[in-house]
Amino acid sequence: MQKLNNKYSTKLTPSTIAALEELLQNTARPAPPDYLPIHFLGGSTAGQIIGQLCPDFTGYLQDSLAKNPIPHIEIGYDRLTIHSTRPVTLSESLSKMADRMRQGGLIPGWRNEDFAWIDQNGHEYFRLERSAFRAFGFRSMATHINGYTKSGNLWLGRRSETKSTDPGRLDNLAAGGIGADETPWINARRELWEEAGVPAQISDQIEPVGRIHMRRPIQGRGFHDEQLYIYDLELADNFIPTNHDGEVSGFIEISLSEAAARILADEFTSDAAFVTADFILRNTSAD
Repeated sequence: MQKLNNKYSTKLTPSTIAALEELLQNTARPAPPDYLPIHFLGGSTAGQIIGQLCPDFTGYLQDSLAKNPIPHIEIGYDRLTIHSTRPVTLSESLSKMADRMRQGGLIPGWRNEDFAWIDQNGHEYFRLERSAFRAFGFRSMATHINGYTKSGNLWLGRRSETKSTDPGRLDNLAAGGIGADETPWINARRELWEEAGVPAQISDQIEPVGRIHMRRPIQGRGFHDEQLYIYDLELADNFIPTNHDGEVSGFIEISLSEAAARILADEFTSDAAFVTADFILRNTSAD
């Protein structure tokens, strides 16, 4: 993306720039040592670790699988192992495991939507309820769209207070998990319409600008591992976002310097903080 018009370019203090750069250096955190690695005996690298099981879940799952085994899944004291089989068969086994955890109250916010686990070569090996991806630490995918104006401001959404994750926090103009049958491009355009009322003739102009790998443990919820596909979209100064799906309580239009201050004040979701910090650093200079 071209930098914003110099007339509106934002200057930040060196300390603010350093803080945003440090934030982006810590997007991918390792799993804590007490998390149980999940090994997959399939894919392009057999035996690779594809997930992390929170210690809060380990005992429950060990007891459940000992009493009532699930095909293609084993759990020991030092790992959970998923054996390779046909994707549809493996999806059924993993769904049984996730449903048991749901019944045990360990997977909140069930969405009845599937994510796909795709290896580094683009092959899909299983599908699973999206809320279970975080419980098992499987890598998911999402899109985030920076909506900016010619005058140099950013449009940000505020998540609904009824959201199961990060209610009331600031988010990008639009963002969302990429469903099992979606590409990042299709997902970004859908989310722009549902969350911000951006019509197709405008969302067609989205510009892919990069990707951020996000990894962090979430207390009592699991391990969040997600590839964030980032897009920028220039909006007319008279465009006003309008939410259609009830997931956003409202929007604010602010300067990049105010957005930086709100990031450092911890007002954003973690994902949106990274994406917005990246946008700010691409479009600012030191004061």
